[in-house]
Amino acid sequence: MNKKFAFQLLALFVIAATLLSACGAAATEAPVVATEAPVVATEAPVVATEAPVVDPMAELVAAAQAEGTLTTIALPHDWCNYGEAIEAFKAKYGLEVNELNPDAGSGDEIEAIKANKDNTGPQAPDVIDVGFAFGDSSKAEGLIQPYKVSTWDSIPADAKDADGFWYGDYYGVLSFLVNTDVQPEVPQDWADLLDSKFSGQVAMSGDPRTSNQAIQTVFASSLANGGSLDDAQPGLDFWAEMNTAGNLVPLIANNGLVATGETAVRITWDYNALAAVDSFEGNPAATVVIPATGRFAGVYVQAISAYAPHPNAAKLWMEFLYSDEGQIIWMKGYCHPIREADLRERGVIPADLLAKLPDVSGAVFPTLDQLNAAKALITANWDSAVGADVQAAP
Repeated sequence: MNKKFAFQLLALFVIAATLLSACGAAATEAPVVATEAPVVATEAPVVATEAPVVDPMAELVAAAQAEGTLTTIALPHDWCNYGEAIEAFKAKYGLEVNELNPDAGSGDEIEAIKANKDNTGPQAPDVIDVGFAFGDSSKAEGLIQPYKVSTWDSIPADAKDADGFWYGDYYGVLSFLVNTDVQPEVPQDWADLLDSKFSGQVAMSGDPRTSNQAIQTVFASSLANGGSLDDAQPGLDFWAEMNTAGNLVPLIANNGLVATGETAVRITWDYNALAAVDSFEGNPAATVVIPATGRFAGVYVQAISAYAPHPNAAKLWMEFLYSDEGQIIWMKGYCHPIREADLRERGVIPADLLAKLPDVSGAVFPTLDQLNAAKALITANWDSAVGADVQAAP
């Protein structure tokens, strides 16, 4: 082998070795970049774990849990599905719920606030659920405090106080709940209730001197007997005739009295009546009628007592009720929640719930002024015009 050829081979060997060395260096350095990549990936969850810190509800939840208890009043479990609402609230936030007088009327709720202004004990309600006409009057008397829930903008303007002192929660239409085992001839309109076949069988769901539901029952009957939203006097005349005929039972009706037949016909909001039929499970047989005329829609409102012993628990309760979850729980109890239009628009209401609600077409919604005028007339004149002392069953 000549030197030139040997030199060429040596040169080729050196070049090859250099290339291999370079490739080896590149190969061994590549993993360094690869091993650094996960460092970026492992940092990403740090941002995610910080998100709950800015949860706008966290501070309120903590403050409510520190108080530990919410005191409610006049919330029967079969009214608008409040039973599920209360249990869901307790399970979600770990608070106790002290339930006062479930069968009380709106007037009783207001009196409970007045009677416990200086009392932070268990008899002082934190929140109230009262008839529409009681919202403004409670505000005027300084009995409630303002609070705007996070879903405030989706509550219709005409169903809330602009300053947040009260806000509509749901509405229903007055109906007849009939125990058909006791009374197989089902009334279809208000005038039917005057028939002698209903002697000793018809009852209201409250005392019309204090109960919003009973006051509006009188108001509704006026619409079917020559009255109007501006004239509730025919309603008083109608019930005077009912009492004279002996058809009116002077007891505050509830589902238990309907089940036993003691009050075979109960006049109540459609959501209460429909829930009752479900609970009876056919024993007794019962049906619900939306009257042909005088279809009357009643809106209820929520508010927080100005003297609430647990103000943060009260605010959290409002947030729960006005969330999608809370509104749908009400709907499961046949109520029309105040944010129903928003829920429908966003398509979040289960189809089976929509199908369960009855046809209440033609129902009228009185204005606040009309409700206040009717309330004043009915409460002041019931005793002299009708003379029935409606009381709770012994």
